[in-house]
Amino acid sequence: MRTTQGPTDHVVVVGAGLAGLSAALHLLGAGRRVTVVERDPLPGGRAGRRDVGGYRVDTGPTVLTMPDLVEEAFAAVGHRLADRLDLVPLHPAYRARFADGSSLDVHTEAAAMEAAVEQFAGGREALGYRRLRQWLERLYAVQMRRFIDANFDSPFQLLHPDLARLAALGGFGRLDARIGRFVTDERLRRIFSFQALYAGVPPARALAAYAVIAYMDTVAGVYFPRGGMHALPQALADSAAEAGAAFHYDTSVARLERSGDRITAVVTDRDLRIPCDAVVLTPDLPVSYRLLGRAPRRAVPLRHSPSAVVLHAGTDRTWPELAHHTLSFGAAWKGTFHELTRTGALMSDPSLLITRPTAGDPGLAPPGKHLHYVLAPCPNTDIGPDARAWGELGPRYRDSVVAELERRGLAGFGSSIEEECLVTPADWTAQGHAAGTPFSAAHTFPQTGPFRPANLVSGTVNAVLAGCGTTPGVGVPTVLVSGKLAAARITGPRPRRSTVPAPRPVPKGTAV
Repeated sequence: MRTTQGPTDHVVVVGAGLAGLSAALHLLGAGRRVTVVERDPLPGGRAGRRDVGGYRVDTGPTVLTMPDLVEEAFAAVGHRLADRLDLVPLHPAYRARFADGSSLDVHTEAAAMEAAVEQFAGGREALGYRRLRQWLERLYAVQMRRFIDANFDSPFQLLHPDLARLAALGGFGRLDARIGRFVTDERLRRIFSFQALYAGVPPARALAAYAVIAYMDTVAGVYFPRGGMHALPQALADSAAEAGAAFHYDTSVARLERSGDRITAVVTDRDLRIPCDAVVLTPDLPVSYRLLGRAPRRAVPLRHSPSAVVLHAGTDRTWPELAHHTLSFGAAWKGTFHELTRTGALMSDPSLLITRPTAGDPGLAPPGKHLHYVLAPCPNTDIGPDARAWGELGPRYRDSVVAELERRGLAGFGSSIEEECLVTPADWTAQGHAAGTPFSAAHTFPQTGPFRPANLVSGTVNAVLAGCGTTPGVGVPTVLVSGKLAAARITGPRPRRSTVPAPRPVPKGTAV
């Protein structure tokens, strides 16, 4: 494995998002001195927090899976997850509601889910689910060590017996077709393939290997941190600070000083000059490349994932049909993905993710109030409306989403809203996210594994990238891995902790 060149005693990490915090902890654990520079007043990056009229709003991801990766980051400095976070396993992990009026609670415990599938779709589908679960477990076991938790220096590193095992499992076929070999009910197929949208590719075109995300969502377990998702980056930052990291919040990086092919210092917008031996850059790729003064050449420009409109709504009531996470599917499916990834049109029959974090922690809202997070996927600004158009389009689309929720049974949703915050691709663009999407580069085959933008950049011998734009990709588990991989580029490989199969920590809380 290639590593940075020269001394690495002091490392500056740019960005206190999940990738940067993971990198900081792994660097500290390897004996490096670490300084973290963050433009926001709090840690978290995309997983930030905003206070809206007494409601504590998580601005980023709402789904936490694979807590063993969080445990690994804490363990790098001798800390324990159980002492730092109160994680609650969610039962059900999701509730899926369909256009025909049916619904299914998605359980991560095998027997509970098999029984639910049998009641929902019959014994044949329950047997298919059992086989599907076994396939997902095998798929994860093959992929995690070799293809996800790994630094690539060359595509030739793919030539390993695990590649043949992945091929034998059908990993290079199409996701939707492979899921269909196990379950034929179209509603069930959606539950185990909608995760492809996280990777920015429709299920019909996504590699079956990306079913590993369905493993994380539907097998390994879904968790909620008391205090909201922002409690995760806050706990990681506190752990890093206690281990000796220095943090500079409300501070942006203006430029990097160079001497030949080495970064010698990070200079902030406050004229603070921080000498360094190496630097980890976690902003979105265009920002990192601008700081480095060069971008790698690619034969084909990067394709970006769809974006999202998010409505954070503080309400005076809630609805019993909503679980902590509810997937509200429209009747359309393939057409929806065509709109999001091909034509650039807004979903004509939307599928929505509704998260109710106050189900797990009522303290996120004022007494007697509730917090709802409604995510509507939308085209990115490369193929859909540009950032300027969303100034007028955003409020109209917000109203159409609220009306759709009410048509789907959440009567009075609009009138129940007391405080709200609407986030559109214009906001993602203002935060520096390419193509107006927080989900970065899509996981097409030419943008996966060793073909994804590398975490080492030619022309600079002591800079490393981390975050969702580089390897291994998008999602809370993968950006935590990206931070660890970035640290390994500086420190060299360290002994691995087992991640197969994924252990489940003993939570301090109870199920909700």
